[in-house]
Amino acid sequence: MNNFVVYNVALELVRALRPIVSELRTHSSTIAGQIARAGASLVLNLGEGNRRAGKDRRRFFVMAQGSASEILAALDVADAWGWIVDAQRVRVLLDRERALLWGLVHPRVQPHC
Repeated sequence: MNNFVVYNVALELVRALRPIVSELRTHSSTIAGQIARAGASLVLNLGEGNRRAGKDRRRFFVMAQGSASEILAALDVADAWGWIVDAQRVRVLLDRERALLWGLVHPRVQPHC
């Protein structure tokens, strides 16, 4: 377990995606593979970005944000095709992950006192 909350939520998301990826493989190995790659990319970019500083750190968090959005888009494509998968828990985790990432990418500017 890591103290970096956004990283832990990303790992929980990947675990929740496992049965969905398996189910989607019966419909489209391309979409299933895309979700698996985006999930891995999300976690890997967070892991690397957490050890960086400055603009470089933010760049990794922006890439992680893109991966989270890619997972959401792939689930939307699956829905549009009518491939029924129970992604409710994953969508809740994605909402939380994307909110956490938003905070990392757009930190509040502290007023000067």
